[in-house]
Formats: sequence, C-alpha cells, structure tokens
Amino acid sequence: MKRLTLWLLAAAVGLPSAIQAQGLTMQMSNGWRFTFSGNINVFAVYSTDANSGQKNFNIRTGLLPGFAVFDAKGREGNYDLGVHIGFAPQIQNGGPSSHDNLAQIDMRQLYLTVGFKGGGQILAGRELGVFSRQNILNDMTLYGTGAQGGVQAPGTTLGRISYGYLYPNFNAQITYSSATGKPTQFAVGIFQPSVYPGFAETELPRLEAEVTHAIRRTGGKNATVWASGMWQTTKPAPAGTSLSSIGLAAGVRADVTPEINVTVAAYYTKGVGAFAMFDGGGYDGATHARPDEGGYVQVMYKMNPNTQLGASWGR
Repeated sequence: MKRLTLWLLAAAVGLPSAIQAQGLTMQMSNGWRFTFSGNINVFAVYSTDANSGQKNFNIRTGLLPGFAVFDAKGREGNYDLGVHIGFAPQIQNGGPSSHDNLAQIDMRQLYLTVGFKGGGQILAGRELGVFSRQNILNDMTLYGTGAQGGVQAPGTTLGRISYGYLYPNFNAQITYSSATGKPTQFAVGIFQPSVYPGFAETELPRLEAEVTHAIRRTGGKNATVWASGMWQTTKPAPAGTSLSSIGLAAGVRADVTPEINVTVAAYYTKGVGAFAMFDGGGYDGATHARPDEGGYVQVMYKMNPNTQLGASWGR
C-alpha cells in the first residue's frame, strides 16, 4: 500500500475529561463493586482528497469510538478478580446511505482479570494487543480524528494508523502483566494467531511482549521509554514451508519543560502488514515476508490544565 507523508496539527481541548470518563458505582455488601462508565465523541469533519480533489463533509466518530463499559471487581480468597465488558459504538451510518445502514457496534473488550498478592495480573479475553500499543496510546490524535480513511465509511477514523504506527488490534489473549506503580513494568502474552490466505495452519500462538520504564525527575519533568515485540509463524499445510512474522516497536515520551513534551516512536515489522496487523499486505509470494517500517515525532504544549496544542509528523 502506497502511503503519503501526513502533517497533523491539532488542538486537544479538555483531555482530562475525555480520558477519565465519568461513571456510576454500586458497592455490594459482599465486597464486590459494579461500575458503569463511558463516553461519546462527535466530530464535524471537512476533508479534501489531495489526489482526486474530492471534498466531503461528515459528522462522525473519531479515532476512538464511543464506549459503554461495565466493570465488576471483587476479592475472593487471595485473588483480586475482575470482569470487563466494553461496547464501542459509532455514531455515523454504516455506509453512504442516510437511512438504512445502521451504526456499527464493536465488541472490543471482553475479559477477566486475576490479580495476585505481589501486584501481578493475568488478563484472559479480548483486549488491545500488547505489541505497538504504546505507540498508538501516546498519539495525540487518539482523542481526535487524524487521517480520515474511507469517505462516509463506517468505523473510526485512522489517526496515525499507517502514518506512524500499525494498528495493534483488539485480540483474544492470555497476558501476564507485572505490578503497576513501579518504574519498570512488563507484559507478555500468548494471542490467537492470525492467518493469511494460503497460510491457514497456526500450530503455535502468537507471542507479544512489552516493557516500559518511567523516569521521574525534579521540576515536573518526567519521561517514559518503551519497547515491544511480537512473533508468529504460520504454514500453508503440515508439510509446507512456514511464514514467520516479526515486529519491533519502541518510543520515548519526555517533558522538555513542565509545559512542553516530545514523543518519538518507531516500528519495524516483517510479514505483518502496512496498516493493521496481518491486514494481507505482509507477504508477497509463497514464503516472502514483506518488511515495513515507520514512526512519528510529536510535540505538545500545555496551555492550561484543560487545553493542549500539538503538532506531529510521521510516515
């Protein structure tokens, strides 16, 4: 897929309220706690195609869909247990028709967690993948629109997907994460493997792992560095030649001053794709894995506690 360099300039207003959606909590007498939370986002978008000149106006969901989230948490014996169910609806029609294409609802999150005494946790179910997730979670367009994708199309916008990182996807997984609150944290998991046409045998799970390290400095200037990786192998048949897929991603987010922070992130993959992971563009020929690489640079300025102004460049 041919990709063009994209410049993005965005003003992000009210990010704290967008990140921390308000919720309702019900505390039970047996110690369990039930919570409902969510958010709705609406964007009026005017776009022009740089190649064809086509102009379009749309009212749509941004890179993040809306969310309706149900949580249940409690303690049984020596374990902290949790159940999370997250529906992710969009607001626009499911196609160009204005009356009979219903809005799309993604079942993005459906998982349980088991927490241990030392703070570690096992997550089992459907959740955002581990590989390359920090690259997208630190992108300022996550709370906006970024690249538009298909005109009048269903689903979310693209943000910097294919213009700085691959979309990590929400996947079935069993993942162990180390205790939060420490400077260095890691996560490693096995995932439902993905297939390409002609490579349908998946004898082994996909492996994904991540490590992050937080650096706390005086004067309100902090930094976080991260790295992640993935590996998967598939075959066309039991006796066929396998196709191996690998990926590496890394980045740093650092405060230059208490008001200015800079993010630099990059990735390299082979046999994975150029848009979303395992989108079909990751191989060429019987056993030839196609490489892909990209990254972005982002600068953000905190104008006040509720308003940030940012600019980014990526490819």
